[in-house]
Formats: sequence, C-alpha cells, structure tokens
Amino acid sequence: MMDTMGAAARLAAGELASADGATRDRALQAAAAAIVERSAEILAANDKDMEAARSRDLSPAMLDRLVLDAARIESIATGLVAISQLPDPLGKVLADWDRPNGLNIQRVSVPLGVIGIIYESRPNVTADAAALCLKSGNAVILRGGSESFHSSRVIHQCLVNGLEEAGINPDAIQMVPTTDRDAVGYLLSMHKYLDVVVPRGGKSLIKRVQQEARVPVIGHLEGICHVYLHASADVNMATEITLNAKLRRTGICGAAETLLVDAQAADRLVPVVCNALIEAGCEVRGDDAVQRLVPGAVAATEEDWSTEYLDAIISVRVVDDLSAATNHISQYGSGHTECIVASSTDAAEQFFAGVDSAILLHNASTQFADGGEFGMGAEIGIATGRIHARGPVGAEQLTSYKYIVRGSGQTRP
Repeated sequence: MMDTMGAAARLAAGELASADGATRDRALQAAAAAIVERSAEILAANDKDMEAARSRDLSPAMLDRLVLDAARIESIATGLVAISQLPDPLGKVLADWDRPNGLNIQRVSVPLGVIGIIYESRPNVTADAAALCLKSGNAVILRGGSESFHSSRVIHQCLVNGLEEAGINPDAIQMVPTTDRDAVGYLLSMHKYLDVVVPRGGKSLIKRVQQEARVPVIGHLEGICHVYLHASADVNMATEITLNAKLRRTGICGAAETLLVDAQAADRLVPVVCNALIEAGCEVRGDDAVQRLVPGAVAATEEDWSTEYLDAIISVRVVDDLSAATNHISQYGSGHTECIVASSTDAAEQFFAGVDSAILLHNASTQFADGGEFGMGAEIGIATGRIHARGPVGAEQLTSYKYIVRGSGQTRP
C-alpha cells in the first residue's frame, strides 16, 4: 500500500510541478469552500475523536490541540484562502548573472518533489500542511495521528475535492488510511519516493523520525522557549508579555517554558510577574532567589531548565546579566524561540547577536512564533536546523532551486 502511494505521489509531483500558480490557487480556494460546506460532517467526525481521546485520559493540552469548533473550522478555511493569496513561490528568479563568455545563468525556484508529513493530534495540520505543499508545487503523503483520524479524513476529502475541481491529479495530496504505527516506520524508509520528511508533534515522535528517517528531515525536537526580562524592562510590559507567552496557549511549541530575570531588576520584576502568573493559574518553579521573592513559588530542579512543559508551569531563574541569560539559553534551549523584554535597544541588539535560535523577539510574545503571524499564511512547523529551512516553514521554504544556463553556441576550451 505504501509503495503504491509513493509511486502515485511521485507521478503527481511531476504533473504538479508544471501546473500554473492560478490552477493551484483555484484548488486551494475550492478546498476551503468544501470545508465550510462540510463543516457539520467535520464536527461530527471530531466528536468521535474527542470521545475516544477522553476515554484514553489524554491531557488537557492534547485535548485542546484536538478539539474543533465552528470558529476553528472557519479558521482552517480562511487559512487555505490566505495561502492561495500568497505570491507563487515557484519560477522565481533568485539570482541572474552573465559570465564573461556570454553565458547567462539564473537560479530559479522549484518544488522539492514529494514530502512526507507525520503529525499527531491537531487536525488543522492536515489542511495547513497539504495547502503549503500544494502552493509550493509538492505532492504530499500525510500521516496523521490516531487521535485525529476521523477529523483528518474528512478534511482530507475536502482537499481532494479541491484538487479535482481544479483538474489536478488527486494523488497530489494523499493520506495514509491506517493508524498502524508500522506505517510510520515504512514511510520513513521510502527514500525511493520521498524527498523530505517533516514531523510535527511531541518529542517522542520527532525523535523517532530523526533517528529512523532515510530521507532528509525538517523539524524541531522540542520548543524550550525563553523570555528574558532585562534590567531596563518596563514592569507592565514584562508582565503582559510573560503571561501571554506562557498562558495564551500552553500546548504549542512557541509557549514560553522558562523566564529569566536580570538580577539588577529582580526585586522590581520578579514579585509582580510571578504573582501574576500564579494568580492566572500557572505553577512557578523558581531558583533560590525567586523563592525568596515569591512565597508561592516552588523549588526548581536542574531538570526544569530543560523541560518543555506544554502546560501551565514555568521555570524562573534570576541571572546576573544579559551574558548570563544568553549562556543559560545556549545551555538549556532547543534553538526554537526566545524573547527579550527591554527598553534598551542596545540590550536587544546584544541579545540578537548572542543568541543562536531560529526566532528572536524584542518586546513581543513568543507565541508569535507561527507562520501565520509572520505573514506566511500558515506553516508546516518550526525548523531549528541550519540546513535548508530555519524558523517557520511556509510555502517558500518548501522549495529548492535549479540553474538555468542560456548560451549562444559556447563550448568550453
């Protein structure tokens, strides 16, 4: 079955690469319309998934990722339309130069080919990932988690409806029709058909993909994101940003997991910010300095500094200065997203220069670590590697390039 899907995807990828941007956009818009029209069917399927998830005692964070309502379905459809309205990432001349011998050379953007996407409980990923692949001219094989199986199947059918309406080979977007975990292992071995694999999910899934894949992988292992409150930070801004970064949605990879506070401003900032977190229902795990300033804080352990909670828990440490903050992030961070809250622009520039993560923010919540918020329409995930793609992976990041050389009879001496 998997080989049959791979061969079909490879054929569809060849056809899709020659389809013009208007045709691909028409398929996305038709898929969006189908999702709206079939919203009741999607909600009924999601009810089945939610019932099964509750019976398995999944965590509140996992349930939040899985659940759909009318607003989230509308958001899925809106996201497809937004992706269709992005500039076509294919056929772009990335560079153009002439050689002394008269050759003209261009570097032109092209699709990657066939992408395998493995994800867990969020059914919206089915639409987002497939749409970005379609926009960038790539065929895709989707393997969603068992938690969202029913929801994702209906969303996939809507995507196929869009392909068919636009006259595109429906094999351009395929979904593995089984929850058997062996399908994941087999997918990771399909180097004959797949050009890249993108995992999106928890640490255990991504670690497995990175260890077993026989094709290149784009993704991140975990999102241990930091907020650093510089000595020049405004207390109100520091409080609002920290609360949002931690608690807006605790289950996403851009949620802050560790708060670092400059020692020069600890007395001014720590009690206000940490008590606001506690009042909002967040457990604060602090070092000795934090515990002295915040009676409600519990003792942090060494393990806390490298833990992705994905829950209403935050570790808090007082650091000597900006250099100590960047050293902490270098030691414990995952290269995902970090924020500095500071009135000093010089401090922000030093932070940007000293921290090597995919996304860095000044005076803005880490929850902006999202392709939609970057104007990419959506994202397949956040890449923390340094090869090919880094940060939000949108349609443009799912392209490669080739060289076009034009001559007038030149031969090499």
